[in-house]
Amino acid sequence: MPRESITRELPASCEAAFDLIHDYDRRLLWDSMLSRAEILDGSATAGKGVRTLCVATWRGAWLGMVTEYISFERGRVAAVKLVRPMPRFGRFAATIAHEPISADRSSVTYIYSFRSRPGLLRFILDPLLNMLLRREVRKRLSCLQSFLTAESAGVKFTHDLEHSIDERDY
Repeated sequence: MPRESITRELPASCEAAFDLIHDYDRRLLWDSMLSRAEILDGSATAGKGVRTLCVATWRGAWLGMVTEYISFERGRVAAVKLVRPMPRFGRFAATIAHEPISADRSSVTYIYSFRSRPGLLRFILDPLLNMLLRREVRKRLSCLQSFLTAESAGVKFTHDLEHSIDERDY
C-alpha cells in the first residue's frame, strides 16, 4: 500500500494552522485540491466521528471522497479514513500532524496511504496515483503556507498567484 509523508513549515502556531485546516467554511480559500468541502450529518464543526465530503478540482476528475475523522486533537493531530470505496480508491487514510517551532511558527506533516482499485490494475495505478497525490499534496501545503503568509501580511491570497506555489514541488 503506497504511503507518503510531506512536511511544510508554516508561519502560524500549531493551533492557528490546525483551526484553519479544519474550518470547512474557509477551506476553499486556500485548499488547491478541492472544489467543494463540507461537513456532513449536521455537525457544526469538524471533530472525531464527524464525516466530511471533499470534492476534487478538475485535476482530480471532480471525484468526491466521504471521510470520517478518526482522531482530532486540536493543535496536534487529526486523521481521517475513507468511509466507502470509490472509483480510484478502495482504501484511503490521511493524518495531519503539527509540531511547534516557535510561538508563531510550526510544521505540518501530511501523511497519506491508500489502496487503489481495481486490484488487477494496482501495479499501474499505485505508482500513478501516488505520483499525482504527492504532487497535489505538495501544492496544497504550499498554498496553505502562502495563504497564512498573505493573511499575516494583510494581503489577499488567490490560488492564481504564481509566487504562491514553490516551483521545487513539481
